[in-house]
Amino acid sequence: MREHAEALLRQMLGKDTRFRAGQWEAIAAVARRRERALVVQRTGWGKSVVYFLATRLLREGGAGLTLVISPLLALMRNQIEAARRIGVRAETIHSDNREGWEQVEATLARDGCDLLLISPERLSNERFERAILPAIQGRIGLFVVDEAHCISDWGHDFRPDYRRIVRILRGLSRTVPVLAMTATANNRVIADVSEQLGPGLQVYRGPLARDSLRLQNIELGDPAERLAWLAENLPYLPGTGIIYCLTVRDCQRVSAWLGHRGIETPAYYADRKDARPELEQRLLRNEIKALVATVALGMGFDKPDLGFVVHYQRPGSVIAYYQQVGRAGRAVPEAVVVLLSGAEEDEIEDHFIRTAFPNTDEMLTILSALNEAKSLTLRQILERRNLSFGRAEKALKYLEVEQAVAREGWHYFRTPNPFTLDMARAERITVQRRYELQRMRNYVQHRGCLMEFLTRELDDPHAGVCLRCANCGGDFLPRSASPEMLARAREFLQHDYLLIEPRRLWPTGGVGSQKGRMAPEFTARPGRALCVYDDPGWGRAVARGKYTSGRFGDDLVAAVAEMVIGHWRPEPAPKWVTCVPSRRHPELVPHLARRVAAALGLPFVEALVHTRDIAEQKTMLNSTRQARNVASSVRARQPVPTGPVLLVDDLVDSRWTMTVCAFVLRKAGSGPVFPVALAVAAGKVRSDE
Repeated sequence: MREHAEALLRQMLGKDTRFRAGQWEAIAAVARRRERALVVQRTGWGKSVVYFLATRLLREGGAGLTLVISPLLALMRNQIEAARRIGVRAETIHSDNREGWEQVEATLARDGCDLLLISPERLSNERFERAILPAIQGRIGLFVVDEAHCISDWGHDFRPDYRRIVRILRGLSRTVPVLAMTATANNRVIADVSEQLGPGLQVYRGPLARDSLRLQNIELGDPAERLAWLAENLPYLPGTGIIYCLTVRDCQRVSAWLGHRGIETPAYYADRKDARPELEQRLLRNEIKALVATVALGMGFDKPDLGFVVHYQRPGSVIAYYQQVGRAGRAVPEAVVVLLSGAEEDEIEDHFIRTAFPNTDEMLTILSALNEAKSLTLRQILERRNLSFGRAEKALKYLEVEQAVAREGWHYFRTPNPFTLDMARAERITVQRRYELQRMRNYVQHRGCLMEFLTRELDDPHAGVCLRCANCGGDFLPRSASPEMLARAREFLQHDYLLIEPRRLWPTGGVGSQKGRMAPEFTARPGRALCVYDDPGWGRAVARGKYTSGRFGDDLVAAVAEMVIGHWRPEPAPKWVTCVPSRRHPELVPHLARRVAAALGLPFVEALVHTRDIAEQKTMLNSTRQARNVASSVRARQPVPTGPVLLVDDLVDSRWTMTVCAFVLRKAGSGPVFPVALAVAAGKVRSDE
């Protein structure tokens, strides 16, 4: 069997290919001995080779198809072609190929598929659960859980949908081999995964050190310093690579800055779903220097000759960091890995930790809404309860996985199952996340071998000194940028404006008599914001003006005027200026807007008024509440000037205040409305996935 497997390996990867240490042992565990096995091996070791070859061997022996659960579509796109090279007929079902689902189902029905790849989210899909899973469950020949650490509460990338895998496993015959695989599991995670996958699980563990990686840490607190460093050093890094950022906004900023310096590095994040496959291909074809990515480009992306990984900011855990840097140096003798640590990281990571779990109130609020109705869609729940879309979606997923809530189509309903909220568990995990964050801080400050630090954090019994990192052999890249490039980066940050996209649909249920798509003649035009609130550049000046001095400085007024006249130049050109009214701070924004109008040489007209006190807009957590809150209190003074107008506010969050105010102005007879803000709320540019 081994000789045959080696011949297939050469057919798949080339005539000189040989098994890496541990690969054949893992294949034999499932294809020969039919075990339940957990394989913990370093990134780039070749886990997919194991389940491809095991599938071929099992199918030749008359076994059923292989079902692979894998968390990212990038893996599916990259690996199907490799499977076909050895005659393994692989198919995939995911949200991006709905038009092909019927063909895949027909292929499964005639046993024309050897290996089916799905994301864990498919397990909660009603059609998959009712039509496909029952049809294949009795003829699964190998069950594969890729990135198995996602099953564990303690894994750095826990995903609730992975809990459904455990229920499927319980329905499988004990004669069906199971292969769980990960590179990022310490002892705690291994114990948790082993417990959930059931008795008799055999653990196969190899050394985790990556000999090809040269690690260096560089602390540069100011974002301008990091931007300048990237501009000067990126062209000299080997081959092509990935620049990781913690937030969507930072991806956009780094990509724009490097593009401004003539280095093509497109931004890659979850919301760019349609563009992501082509961006991956461009990197694979070496057409660009790098992708600037969030964690959306993580597990599963495979470019063997990737020459470098740079982190613009420090990740939240050593384990996540090891997983991300493992993208580099898989088939090249040396790859560069640089961690640029900055001052804003703790605040960002604290946000991620605080919002990782639905809280008690959110869970109980949703359950109370479902108790009042036979069934509700997510949108209907938000109409009845003041919850944010993202938080409600996350809470529903947890409740569904815990079987307190069930779903039919888009409708959720309460099940008869009792539900007790285990907040102690969430607290334990939160404490663990904060410990992991501290260990990542320790890694940045570590003066010993960097690879040894990483592998010891993963409880690798083979951990040892690498003799290749900057701490072992000395710096191989400079620790700062030139003053000239730093000055250019600071100037860039002060002109890094944000687009304020107009809303074009009223929220579910509408606002007053307004429902559905907004009439174009009453919709705001695209606007601009000077910065992200409290960010370097202008963001901190905005924060000081709003909450410390109670007055926005003349430098901010001049910057807004420069943005409008020197860079944006809206068409048709504005003829007057107005502002968003406020009863809590009646002079703050009007004072700003009057000075902006004077700087632009335009008249200021206080065209909008609040008719009554309302709740603070920031306490309204979803679009329905936000839109109705503003609409219930804003009206136009008559007469309203007819020409194009700049609508000024200090801070943009949901965009509903600007949307409703623009609607009121247009209804009252104004010309096109162009929103202008000093800042966009930081929370709007932090999330991804």
